[in-house]
Amino acid sequence: MAKYVLASQSPRRKQLLEWAEVDFEIIIADIDESYPSDLQPDEVAIHIAYNKAKAINDKINNDRTIIAADTIVVLGNDIIGKPKDRKEAVEILQRLSSNHHKVITGVSIIGKGKEISFADVTDVEFHPLTKEQIEFYVDKYKPYDKAGAYAIQEWIGVVGIKCIHGDFYNVMGLPVSRVVQALQQF
Repeated sequence: MAKYVLASQSPRRKQLLEWAEVDFEIIIADIDESYPSDLQPDEVAIHIAYNKAKAINDKINNDRTIIAADTIVVLGNDIIGKPKDRKEAVEILQRLSSNHHKVITGVSIIGKGKEISFADVTDVEFHPLTKEQIEFYVDKYKPYDKAGAYAIQEWIGVVGIKCIHGDFYNVMGLPVSRVVQALQQF
């Protein structure tokens, strides 16, 4: 039995924990991802991550430690989630083009009578993107399971991102070095 449980179906989070050589198994948390409207963006990401971790902790009820995360994209005051279709993905990327936005990953770790929750923030700036570039990316990579309609490690990140300030892996979906530091407290 693995020492940790990752409460996520994200292949990127799985990959990052594997790279860090964390011993884990995946149990998916099926939760309502709504949140109170008065929360700040970093609190939204933590709220959702905590609910995922709590759902799995309640379900397995044992001495393993649960790791859960949720990533959101924030442009101005707007939280941008996962696009529901091609049209929305194109619209989101048009909004992000030439702009700065924040990628916030909330992390919640629960186990052995302890709870740690935090949010990690990375600032990202895109170059201007043409409509053709955006449509090419959406049609080829189908980023419908990604907050902000993009993955930094795919084509659009390679050609479209001007700069980032913060943790690259946070933009992929998990600030893995910070998670590993937190796991040491367990």
